[in-house]
Amino acid sequence: MALYRTAEELFTARINRRTLAAGAGAAALAATGLGRASAQDSTPVGDPLRVAFVYIGPVGDLGWTYAHDQGRLAMAEAVPNVETAYIENIPELQADAERAIRGYAEEGYNVIIATSFGYGPAVLAVAPQYPDIQFIHISGYQTAENVSTGFGKIEEARYVTGYVAGRMAETGSIGYVAALPIPEVLRGINAFTLGAQVANPEVTVQVVWTNTWYDPQLESSAAQSLIDLGVDVIAQHQDTTGPQQVAEAAGKYSVGYNVDMSAQAPEAVLTSAVWNWGSYYTMA
Repeated sequence: MALYRTAEELFTARINRRTLAAGAGAAALAATGLGRASAQDSTPVGDPLRVAFVYIGPVGDLGWTYAHDQGRLAMAEAVPNVETAYIENIPELQADAERAIRGYAEEGYNVIIATSFGYGPAVLAVAPQYPDIQFIHISGYQTAENVSTGFGKIEEARYVTGYVAGRMAETGSIGYVAALPIPEVLRGINAFTLGAQVANPEVTVQVVWTNTWYDPQLESSAAQSLIDLGVDVIAQHQDTTGPQQVAEAAGKYSVGYNVDMSAQAPEAVLTSAVWNWGSYYTMA
């Protein structure tokens, strides 16, 4: 369930300066058969629905993992008789991811949610051995009998944040700190750039790749390198607020991602593309 459906709606809707929320796709959850009613129908009366999460970073990153954990907490509050667990800081190396996923499977969890793109091979390796467990791979693209995928149309919010950045880039130069060149990141960069070009057809977006999801120091260094090149606005597809804080320290504007990052850099953040994973994890 995306916040907006068409480009026209993006510009005619009232846009909050600070936060552009993208719902994480309740319809996608319904398609997996893991909505509130169907999941509890398959669980014996009196037994909790047990849902485990595997996280790429720490829950306190104030980014991607934090947003997912807020979704987990929302589900725990909204869905009766549900038990949740999580493990954080699991690398995308297949052996590490398999160990974490298999551990929850062995403990008898009903649903296991792997929240990073690189967990795909591990999910597909473990799932066939546990046919009674449902696995959800966030940002993935491969499915199996008991494996589904989930994501949302965050590119629509990205488009709008790009428009805002384009309007505020005085010299027409924007910097973008990006994690890894995978589909979700590339879609976000493309949507952001298209939005910026609507605001200013001459705008340029310079991308620096960090090849990591979570590394505060590296993300901050990448943002500083872009500022040194003369960009007016810093955007990001990273899991910390480092690039936002670097922008503020340099007297530049910035655009956040995953959560509203204005509290961490109030003088810099123009807006943020925000995930609401609670809608995915609780609604059918």
